[in-house]
Amino acid sequence: MRGWLLIAGLLFSTLLQAAPGVDAFSITTDGEGAQTYTLTIQILFFMTALALLPGALMMMTSFARIIIVLAILRQALGTQNTPSNQILIGLALFLTLFIMMPVFTEVNQVALQPYLVEELDTVQALQAASEPVKAFMLAQTREDDLALFARIGDFGEFEEPDDVPFTLLLPAFATSELKTGFQIGFLLFIPFLIIDIVVASILMSMGMMMLSPMIISLPFKIMLFVLIDGWALVFGTLASSFLV
Repeated sequence: MRGWLLIAGLLFSTLLQAAPGVDAFSITTDGEGAQTYTLTIQILFFMTALALLPGALMMMTSFARIIIVLAILRQALGTQNTPSNQILIGLALFLTLFIMMPVFTEVNQVALQPYLVEELDTVQALQAASEPVKAFMLAQTREDDLALFARIGDFGEFEEPDDVPFTLLLPAFATSELKTGFQIGFLLFIPFLIIDIVVASILMSMGMMMLSPMIISLPFKIMLFVLIDGWALVFGTLASSFLV
């Protein structure tokens, strides 16, 4: 989170430096004494950047993959709204912070601290802060997804991974994260699906067709998930899936 706040702050500083001597807020008085209040374009850009910050947090970090897997897991368990959406989002946020901490630490070392001691100007610090984030995203992006969007956007071929622009990397990374999240979710779904099929078959053979199999299979799925320490396995799998 600190890394994204740094990037937003550096972007705001860049916008302010783009027009030196221009007040962010001004008051104009006409001949009749009426006053008009005006905000400059820098404030508009800053508010837009803040509005885009949650989207950047979701689509440029590990958050998307984690929340997809947790949502599919809840669906596989058949527990309806347990855990609730707020709990799932909280789990995804804290696990994202844990996974992204090395990236944020590098951003702090190569961009934030040099910027605070005035070793780097705003543009240089922003560029330095983007490099660790870009490296993380490249490591998690499939080559076929990069090739797909490069072909659609007519970007041509790149000699080095660092030559890939953010405008191409962002959609490719998001697509790769969706694929990986659904793949992990599919593997999680299979054991619980087998339990549902077995319970449904037993109920059908006993002639209990009016009884919903979900009512009988839910305790068995919860018991299986608890006995195998499912939460630790899921979180460990998600965290290890980002190791390069």
